[in-house]
Amino acid sequence: MNLHQFNYPKPFELENGKTLEKLTITYHTAGKLNEQKDNVIWVCHALTANSDVFDWWKGLFGEDDLFNPKDHFIICANVIGSHYGTTNPLSINPKTNTPYFSDFPTVTIKDMANAHQLLAESLGINQIKILIGGSLGGQQALEFTLLNQTKIENLVLLATNAVHSPWGIAFNETQRLAIEADESFYANKENRGQNGLIAARTIAMLSYRTYEIYEEKQKDLNNVYESFKASSYQKYQGQKLANRFNAYSYWLLTKTMDSQNIARNRACLEETLNSIKAKTKVIAISSDILFPAKEQKFIADHIPNASYHEINSSYGHDGFLVELDALKEILKDLA
Repeated sequence: MNLHQFNYPKPFELENGKTLEKLTITYHTAGKLNEQKDNVIWVCHALTANSDVFDWWKGLFGEDDLFNPKDHFIICANVIGSHYGTTNPLSINPKTNTPYFSDFPTVTIKDMANAHQLLAESLGINQIKILIGGSLGGQQALEFTLLNQTKIENLVLLATNAVHSPWGIAFNETQRLAIEADESFYANKENRGQNGLIAARTIAMLSYRTYEIYEEKQKDLNNVYESFKASSYQKYQGQKLANRFNAYSYWLLTKTMDSQNIARNRACLEETLNSIKAKTKVIAISSDILFPAKEQKFIADHIPNASYHEINSSYGHDGFLVELDALKEILKDLA
């Protein structure tokens, strides 16, 4: 994929009334936009992913995969607040000439969608063949569709919701408390709050996976009384994220996820979903405890032209990244 940057030439107003004086959006593309500009696949990434969809959704996106650059123009934009090049807490605040750190303003899912819309307009894209996203990415895809400024032909929503649940918010708040318990987080310096971030990620893993998959993958032999596989796995996953992400972005983006409510400043949830005209596939993971299948059923029940699909998996929420064969079967008619 090819890396690009878009610099918005005006202050960017956020949903809460605050502004980002400078907005830079980093994004990846693959393939070519055809003459009719109707071969666009727009991918919305999840919480800590980046805009290189070939990197983290291999098997679904790639040179020889279901969605490939020979047939499609594939684009994925890094979200506001994330670690990978779009304006985020480590960016320079023009008002202070220092990084924002914890002073970065609150960003909502709708803000992310509005930024996507600006990027689409800059590229001359006014129609999207497939708009796809899972988890936080699915939240973005819903809001992007509801802006009604770009024609969406096919909408694919995986393991996501129309309004974030108290359960999901509680998980995120617990992670933020772990980050805030690391006193270095308040130093407002790069690479601070990392121990808190490690702890936060280990909490998140318990919402991403399941009892069954830990039992299958992390079970010890009977003669073990310390240095458990599950303990090592948690530490590994925490450190793995800390090596590539920063605590300020993670703290901010969990708040962004909590902001999801497509009915805010609109009609009720049902009426808002009912306004979506795109042909929609809603995909759930049977064992997902973070975004339970009932949340996807609710979406599918209220979008007029929607179909509901449930993948039987023991991987929990992460199943939308893991169960590639099942996903390909559901999505093959779109390729």
